[in-house]
Amino acid sequence: MIEIKVAPIRNGTVIDHITAGQALNVLKILGVNEYNIDSTISVLIRVPSKKDGTGGWKDVVKVEDRELDTKTVDKIALIAPNATIVIIRDYSVAEKKKVSLAPRVSGLVRCCNPNCITNMHEPVLPEFDVISKEPPTLRCRYCDRKLSKISDNLI
Repeated sequence: MIEIKVAPIRNGTVIDHITAGQALNVLKILGVNEYNIDSTISVLIRVPSKKDGTGGWKDVVKVEDRELDTKTVDKIALIAPNATIVIIRDYSVAEKKKVSLAPRVSGLVRCCNPNCITNMHEPVLPEFDVISKEPPTLRCRYCDRKLSKISDNLI
């Protein structure tokens, strides 16, 4: 058995139990790119998960010196509905919570239908109903188009 070791962070956020293969999309949501990295970021992709004894796989992202706002957590819930957000302060767990996918999503993703009213430069905020949580699938409230490739349409 291979043991994975990642250095602990003093202060920041650990996003655990990310759906396997979604860590890079989480980095995109966090706005991480080569021009704005000013703290340590650890990314674990496809590591063993012991959650619920399933023996499956997960991704993990650790971001030092950053706590996430509600909008960012809501976007993460769209692509990783089983993720856990852990706030670390002075090397200890200060808060821990599961993300939750609301029944209605507003202003976080754009409709994939180019003819939808939300894509016609009208002052209409994109709104979706969640029709499935596993895997996350949304339905536009204006044109009824289903959106399953959510990471490609994040605002």
